[in-house]
Amino acid sequence: MAWPLALLLILGSVLFMMATGMPLAFCFILVNLMGAFLFWGGGIGVEQLVINMAGSLTLFALLPVPLFVLMGEVLFQTGTAPLIIDAIDKWLGRIPGRLSLVAVGAGTVIGFLSGASMASVAMLGSTLVPEMEKRGYKNPMSLGPILAAGALDVMIPPSGLAVLMCAIGVISVGKLLIAIIMPGLLMAAFYAVYIVIRAQLQPSLAPPYETPPISLSEKLISTARYILPTTFVIFMVIGVMMLGVVTPTEAAGTGALASFILVAFYGRLNWETAKKSFVATFKVTVMLFMIICGASTFAQNLAYTGATRGFIELAVGLPVPPIVVVIIMQIIMLILGCFMDTVGIMMITLPIYVPVLQALHFDLVWFGAIMLLNLEMAIVTPPYGTALFTLKGVVPKAPMGDIYKAGLPFLGMNLIVMALMIAFPPISLWLPSYMMR
Repeated sequence: MAWPLALLLILGSVLFMMATGMPLAFCFILVNLMGAFLFWGGGIGVEQLVINMAGSLTLFALLPVPLFVLMGEVLFQTGTAPLIIDAIDKWLGRIPGRLSLVAVGAGTVIGFLSGASMASVAMLGSTLVPEMEKRGYKNPMSLGPILAAGALDVMIPPSGLAVLMCAIGVISVGKLLIAIIMPGLLMAAFYAVYIVIRAQLQPSLAPPYETPPISLSEKLISTARYILPTTFVIFMVIGVMMLGVVTPTEAAGTGALASFILVAFYGRLNWETAKKSFVATFKVTVMLFMIICGASTFAQNLAYTGATRGFIELAVGLPVPPIVVVIIMQIIMLILGCFMDTVGIMMITLPIYVPVLQALHFDLVWFGAIMLLNLEMAIVTPPYGTALFTLKGVVPKAPMGDIYKAGLPFLGMNLIVMALMIAFPPISLWLPSYMMR
């Protein structure tokens, strides 16, 4: 069978099964079974497929996944996140768009403690939207910043989606986690600047209001109690990796331990919250490992049919500069992000993209950081972004159209950052170059 026909058959089968509502992991596993039977020699091929699936789950690089998930679950199950929001809120005074900036600041700090973007959106929405409505904030300045800030978790370590990408695309976990720090902070800065400018130009969207005076000593005490301790967790994940003291897997372990120490410090750790955290982690981990099972063998199916090699030859032979190929890849993912889940996008595109990028001699860490930003955009891209529906769930009276429109300016900010990352690779690669190992 010619490779274009094989590629069309495989991708078409995946998309058809996804359209039926079948869970993503099962879609890929069933297509892989079909491919093994058709292209790998029937029963023998199916046996080899099962062996390969088992092997895909024994990778040492996958160990950070459950540990990073556990970090976020501990934070949210114990209700520690609102304490951080209150501490940030005390410093902002009467600055334009104050509560919107609180959302961005809290989303950034929480992003360093958790890789669960949907949980962040839900927590920020339930915590801040009632106060924003009370203060007369309109939807563009309440819902938009919360969508953007919650989704920042994807672009700030510990990012579970980044580890999943590394497992599927065989990219360095440690380097990618460090590579997304600067872009993530740059995005937060763009959001903050946009909020302040728009609040000044359209004060009716975020009316200024009087805030009770807070003494400097109270601000410092709140910071020392609720902000500074979080730096311990951040150091135990990022700092120890940068110093070369531990591997990414070990950093996930030290980060999880630090998260438990943090919530215990606040007196919020008990048997019930610990049990909820572990149960939620088990559920998410099983789902992710099933997805990895399907993704790894999906790439092998593509390679066996000749689709991967054919696609490489096609891309390398295009009469355009190699960077144009990268831009086309991003455009394809932006379109897919309107209709598909982030993990589904990764599973379909990475097995095709990675061999092409290697043939064109692009840095996979650089591309991985750009792709993560693209996936972060998919979370808030209408009409099917998962963050949009998460926010609708916690703010049920907000019209879905308003939620869609509120996120669009922040998608524009993300596109600007993506363009900068493509044009200036050191934005992503500068920090990883300082890693000790």
